[in-house]
Amino acid sequence: MLEGALLIAALTAGDATAGEAVYSRCLACHSLALNRTGPKHCGVFGRRAGTVPGYDYSPAMKRSKLVWDQNTLDRFLAAPLKRVPGTTMTYAGVADPKERADLIAYLRQQRC
Repeated sequence: MLEGALLIAALTAGDATAGEAVYSRCLACHSLALNRTGPKHCGVFGRRAGTVPGYDYSPAMKRSKLVWDQNTLDRFLAAPLKRVPGTTMTYAGVADPKERADLIAYLRQQRC
């Protein structure tokens, strides 16, 4: 039982260095500092979804009432279209839980 709990804790913690490599997949649409096809990611933790100034979000994302934290990002990144039906983010998601944890650890560090 303890081994399973340790594995869950390790996955939740994530590795920011590995997460930077995962984030490279996001760069086609996102950046840390600038809005592009998708909104900027700098300072995402604690931010309400659909609120980056100057970005035209889908009505679905504006209505989602999500606040980005470890859990909401994990669920959204696993299956964006299922978590927020109607989002304009058409990326299928990051299926691997370890990659998601790493990506989230990387994003947590970005305070541009």
